[in-house]
Amino acid sequence: MNMTKSKVLPLLLATTLLAVSGVASSADRELKASHQWPGGKGDIRDEMVQMIARDMNNAKLGLTIKVYPGKSLYKPKEQWGAMTKGELDMTAFPLAYAGGRHPEFNLTLMPGLVKNHDHAMRLNKSPFMDRIRKVINDAGVVVLADTWLAGGFVSKKGCVLNPEDVKGQTFRAAGKPFNQMLAGAGASISTMPSSEIYSGLQTGVLDGANTSSASLVSYRIYEQVKCLTAPGDNALWVMYEPILMSKKTFNSLTKAQQAQLMKSAKKAEQFAYEGAKKSDDKLVDSYKKAGVKVVTMTAEQTAAWRAIADKTSYKSFADEVKGGRELLDMALSVK
Repeated sequence: MNMTKSKVLPLLLATTLLAVSGVASSADRELKASHQWPGGKGDIRDEMVQMIARDMNNAKLGLTIKVYPGKSLYKPKEQWGAMTKGELDMTAFPLAYAGGRHPEFNLTLMPGLVKNHDHAMRLNKSPFMDRIRKVINDAGVVVLADTWLAGGFVSKKGCVLNPEDVKGQTFRAAGKPFNQMLAGAGASISTMPSSEIYSGLQTGVLDGANTSSASLVSYRIYEQVKCLTAPGDNALWVMYEPILMSKKTFNSLTKAQQAQLMKSAKKAEQFAYEGAKKSDDKLVDSYKKAGVKVVTMTAEQTAAWRAIADKTSYKSFADEVKGGRELLDMALSVK
């Protein structure tokens, strides 16, 4: 009798522990992370989100993150509203996409405002970006990682170097300031997320576009164009595309989960800073390999574009946005 009990009790104990373990595992909270770029294709923004998800999943803190790439959960511009309501937990998001709701965000894609990746890093530590993050936070969203990506111009008709090169063409740009500058140079504007540029070029809706180096590669836009204007040393296009989380979600996490999340996000941010430069190199290599002509702007050509932006994008922002002149001056003061 005692022999039987001595065998049965350990078995019951093991079974109970397995059951408890199973309950704890099934009780793990799962967060949803969404973005518009192809998954598993080497896009920096997807990699950042995947890095954070892997870290949190491996940390065994009762929190997992499931990533929904390729606008499979939300359309690109719908993500901002979903986060402010707490319906979406996390995203990689081009902030200027929400410029219609918060016009201050349009400064994060202002022609010629950010000169290069190192300049962007200096901006991250400035009072200007503190103000931008406050607007983000007040809207119910938390910045996990700061990310700036450079980009360039593509065209089906020829190389875009001087403002007159876009005259009469239909162009897509990511935000209002670039639209205003391109219109000032004589282009027609068609608005769409970067995920639709390929089909826009393919169907003739677009003659050209500008977007990030990562998107120009991820979406294989080299299949539809004749010339690429790469960022080079005189980048005109640099955009803020941070990793964001709903404040409602962030505040609901435990202190340990929050600490691990921010640690993982900081690692992803450093990866993106180094990767953004490599992304520009990959852009040039990919387009040359595809037989697309690759050029870069000179300082004089960039200045010609900036002169048009001063009369259109910059003037509009200073005149129309409450506190716009002050915020613009704060950004311009960072050298």
